[in-house]
Parts: sequence; C-alpha cells; structure tokens
Amino acid sequence: MLIIPAENAVNWKHPPWVTLGLMLSCILVSLFYQGGDSRKLEQAVDTYMDSGLPALEGPAYEDYLQRKIRFDGEEDRVFELRQFQKLREDDEEFWLSVSLLMDREFYQYLLQNREVIWAPAERRHWLEQRSLIEETYIQRLSAQQLGLIPAQLSLYTLITYQFLHGGWGHIVGNLLFLFLLGFTVEKALGPGRYLLAYLLCGALSGVVFTLFSPGSHVPLVGASGSISGLMGMYVAIYGLKKIRFFYFIGVYFNYFRAPALAILPVWLGKEIYDYWYAGATGIAYMAHAGGLLAGAGLVWLLGKSWLQVREEFFEPEEDEKDERFTAGYAQAMASLGRMDFDLARRQFEALRGNYPDRPILLEHLYHLAKLRPDLPEYRNRTRELMNDALSRRQPEQMISVWQEYLSKGEGHNPLAAEDHNRVLFASLKQHDLKAAEKAFERLRGADDPLLTAEACRLLAEEFEKLQMAPKARHYRQLLQAG
Repeated sequence: MLIIPAENAVNWKHPPWVTLGLMLSCILVSLFYQGGDSRKLEQAVDTYMDSGLPALEGPAYEDYLQRKIRFDGEEDRVFELRQFQKLREDDEEFWLSVSLLMDREFYQYLLQNREVIWAPAERRHWLEQRSLIEETYIQRLSAQQLGLIPAQLSLYTLITYQFLHGGWGHIVGNLLFLFLLGFTVEKALGPGRYLLAYLLCGALSGVVFTLFSPGSHVPLVGASGSISGLMGMYVAIYGLKKIRFFYFIGVYFNYFRAPALAILPVWLGKEIYDYWYAGATGIAYMAHAGGLLAGAGLVWLLGKSWLQVREEFFEPEEDEKDERFTAGYAQAMASLGRMDFDLARRQFEALRGNYPDRPILLEHLYHLAKLRPDLPEYRNRTRELMNDALSRRQPEQMISVWQEYLSKGEGHNPLAAEDHNRVLFASLKQHDLKAAEKAFERLRGADDPLLTAEACRLLAEEFEKLQMAPKARHYRQLLQAG
C-alpha cells in the first residue's frame, strides 16, 4: 500500500532549488564517490578467495545462522541459512564470499569468538588475512566511511549517511519521493529553513534507528529517513485541512481527500507494523518512523516561530496571478479585513468576471453570501460552488456545501430537485449511503416524480448489491407505491 500527498503542482517560474540541489547532490555522490565501491568489493572478494578464507568462515557462518535461529529466535533468517547452504552446494564461491564479507554482524561474531572457533594456526592465518582485507578494502567502502553505524555513532555520519544509497533502484525511488514532497515543503518554509529542517529530520531519524539497533555494525544509508521527515512536515503544515492524496494498492490506484493529519498515524502504524512483522527486508522501518515523528514534531513545536509557514503559501498560486489580479485581490481582502462586506463582494464579483477560473474567488463570494442565509444569493452561490466542486472532481466538497446549506438556507430558499439529485448521484459514487438517503428524502419533498422514481430505483439496487435486504425492500416498496 502506498499513500502520498498530491495537493500541489510545481511552479516552475519559482523552481524548488534546494530540493533539486539535494537530488543532484545524491546523484553526484553516487556517481563520483560511491562509484568506486564495486571495484573495491571485487578486489576484496578476489583477495578473500585467494586467501582461502571461505573454507575457514563457511562452516562458522552456517553455525552462526543456526544459533541466531535457535537461540535468538530470529526465524526470518531461516531463508538466509537455506540460501547460504545452496550456495555452498552449488559451489558458488563468488557469491558465497560476498555474503561472508558483507555480513558485518558475523565479522564481529568472529572477532569475539575466534579463540573458540579455530585452532591457533588457523586463527593466526584468519586474523592476518581478514585484517588486511578489512583495512585495504572493506573499511574504504562508502557505507563504512560515511554511513551511519550505530555501534560507532558520530555526529557527522548523522548527516553524511543521508546522501549515500545502496544502488540505483534505491536512489531513484528516494529521489522521486524527495521531489514529490520537497517542492511543497520548500515553498511552505522557504529554502533556508527547509534545508535545515530536512537535514535535522534525517539526523533525528538516524538517532531513532540507533536506539532500536544498539550495538549494530550494519551501516544505514539513504535519504528515506529525511524524506519521511518531509512527509511528517507536509501533513503537519496542512493540519486538519482536507487535501488530496494519491494511493496505490496492488494494481489499483486513485485519489481521495482527507484531513492531512489523519494520514500520519496510518503511515506511522505501517512502519511500526513492518518493523515487527515484515522480517529481514533490509529496510530501516524505525528510521522511517523516526523521520515521520521528527518532521511533524518540528512543525508542531516550532510552527509559530522558526518553522512558521510563509503567509503566501496558502494563497492562490503565484504563477496564476498577474499584476492586475494581485492588486485587485489585495484590495478585496483589505475590504474584508475592514468588514466592508458589500464593497468586498463587488470587488470579488469584478475579479471573477475577469478571472472565472479562480476557485478562490467563488469561495469568497459563497462565504459572503452565507452571512445572509435568508436571501436567494446564498442559494445561488451554493449551487455555483456545488457545480464547481463537481467539475473539479471533488464530490466530498460538493456534499459538504450541500449539507451546510440544508442547515442554514434550505428553510428560506429550498434547493431544486436537480440539486438534490446531483448530490444523491455523487454520494452513491462515494459509497456515502447516509448522505444518499438524506438527498433522496429531500428529493421526494421537491415534488419531481420522475427524478424521485429513478433515485428510488438506484438506492434499491445499491442496497441489493450490499445485501442489505430490509433497506432494498423499503425502496422497492416506495418505487411500487409511486
């Protein structure tokens, strides 16, 4: 399951330079710094095989895995043991050597237990050859030098590990999410504060990972902790405001709208669940969880001071404005501030005549009309806003506006049957049967037999699909009675 926010589009007139710079930095590090890792690893494996160490370490590794499974309860390593045994059976010495060399916890196990595992002559040979390989090749790998190793935690690796990656699949996936989230958060916070917050989230994510992996010698690399921080900041910036999310489940994908903060526990719960139940996947789930909490926490704690969202972030997009619109919009907002509602309404109407594609103007006019729910203008603006929401494929907003009108304006100027019928159709598509039934009752009272009969039939069919026989029977009876 994948859920990512998709509320904004990139404004290329004001590119997200810091986000693009972070992406470029990761790519350059991968190309020019990590690019030599494969050559060093190949040399290490060649030296390792030539020294005869696979024959020494192979039996010890099999015993090590069996102990982990039997005594430490690491059942997820059964597959790892079987895979290693198959490599030995197939005489795949190269990949067997890679497995032995790159298991850092196994290397620590050998250092601590070499007195027990081997006789003195074998022990001297192993220590001499293994130390040479470690110093010459392994310790010069990028992950060993600048990755975050919990057992050797240092301040600088809390930053440097964020720019390292474990391969092109890893980096492409991370940079895609960095771009999708980063341009919005950068716009909200401004370049400087955004960069500092991004790095701080990555550092705090690394600290959480270390707390859950104390003493581990396996290096953590990648920007996913920092990106999780962006996810936390993103939803905290919007708070309870409903925004659009993209979701992907299996082969199905779509969009939905929800309060931004409602998704935070979903993301957090998934990472914690995977940490306990997903097994040995090589994914740092608790680093992700730490990043989510760090990002949201920073905005909540510092959102009114250092990390305050810029005022223009929630205003209409700058690339949709020209000077005349900017000046006119500012004048209308000033009139609102002075509570000169009649003047503000005229100004917004004039702006809407010149800029009919700006939804924000209709929303202002709707809220102004709502001040007098007894006048027909409120009903007219409600219809306009409902139609606008439907045209922008936001049925939840249309239903919400309709419900608000029922409580404030329906008693003065009732909506037409067509209005209730549109709400009924939208509610059925959203599987909001409660709203659909409410719209049907309003439709019945609007005295339109044809629309009422069709709506009754649709409700009966929907309840039959859901196997809700009493409800279906009720609407079938109404249909026959009509």
